[in-house]
Amino acid sequence: MKLAVFSVAAIFSVVTPTIAQDVANGEKEFRKCKACHMIQDADGTDIVKGGGVGPNLWNVVGRNVASLEGFSYGDGIASVAAANPDMVWDEAHLTEYVTDPQAWIDANGGDGKTKMTFKMRKAQEDLVAYLVSVSPDAPAGDSADAADADAPAASN
Repeated sequence: MKLAVFSVAAIFSVVTPTIAQDVANGEKEFRKCKACHMIQDADGTDIVKGGGVGPNLWNVVGRNVASLEGFSYGDGIASVAAANPDMVWDEAHLTEYVTDPQAWIDANGGDGKTKMTFKMRKAQEDLVAYLVSVSPDAPAGDSADAADADAPAASN
């Protein structure tokens, strides 16, 4: 019996890291973000109604950092974009950014403060998987499991 319990525990310790991120949980986690961010598709359909303090996050995965036309970015992230003109938002950058925006700016050659003061303490990977699901132009390989999921329905 002890061997069986140990075997099951060993299997889960190996399998757990490879389980795909939870897009549905990421959608729930996005509720924390919608005070400042919206997700509105290219046709103007609101996927998630939210604030306009932060940029629209529709199709953010694969987009150049600080490049949404018409949005006034803070000095910190704008300086990262200037120092790294070819840098795009991918899963790794987004996960690091939502965990600690100022640390990400500092680590990526930025100079200045971030406007985004919110730091996610858990479920960052789920949130990013959700952002992949609302990024139809995301490069192949960015959360292939999330990209295969249907985009969430519009909500109020």
